Amino acid sequence: MNSDSMNLDTVLQRADIWRGNQMASRTQTVSSGFGELDEQLPGGGWPRGALTEILMPQHGVGALRLLVPALSRLSRDDDKRWICWVAPPYIPYAPALVGAGIDLSRVLLVHPKAQQDGLWAVEQSLRSGTCSAVLAWPALDDSTAMRRLQLAAEAGDALGFLFRPKRLAPRPSAAALRIQLEPGADTDLSVSILKRRGGWASGPIHLDVPVAQYDRTVALHSYSATAPGSFHAQWQ
Repeated sequence: MNSDSMNLDTVLQRADIWRGNQMASRTQTVSSGFGELDEQLPGGGWPRGALTEILMPQHGVGALRLLVPALSRLSRDDDKRWICWVAPPYIPYAPALVGAGIDLSRVLLVHPKAQQDGLWAVEQSLRSGTCSAVLAWPALDDSTAMRRLQLAAEAGDALGFLFRPKRLAPRPSAAALRIQLEPGADTDLSVSILKRRGGWASGPIHLDVPVAQYDRTVALHSYSATAPGSFHAQWQ
């Protein structure tokens, strides 16, 4: 190395050099409520102003129970923003949400009738600045749409949670965080981090995600919210 060359320490002091862990350290987050999971998430929780993609083999594996502590906290924040559910596959069961500590006055349900309306509803909810969290269940494989949703979450400082089929795990995604869930015995839930800002993939982490404290209803009613031709049917 000649005298004009810079060593690594000098290079890392330059303002125009980006390091992978910088994004993670600047990320504003909401704790997941599970200490072992928070240790693996950049910033120690679910990222604000970003999409979190939750990949799962089927509905009912415990994905919503995983989010309940964060949703409860968000529903009671002083900024009083909405928790928006766009075309949930099952009708949210109000007593279960209350039992989980979620303030129902901050819950907003949106039921679009067409696929294009659904994409618009998710994007606008994320971008509006009036929603602390937006939950949606898209299964379409559209990288452009995913990028738009990620940008909308950034603009609205919202937590975007997209519940998507496990088969989409190999696909590239603009989501800032991607996790994959697998059910275990009883209330055990296996969580693998496929993508995160400022870090490598990791897991699986085995979490005990109890049902009893949520009135054993998994925060959903027992009947479907969809019908042939509905938004969710086309969304899938």
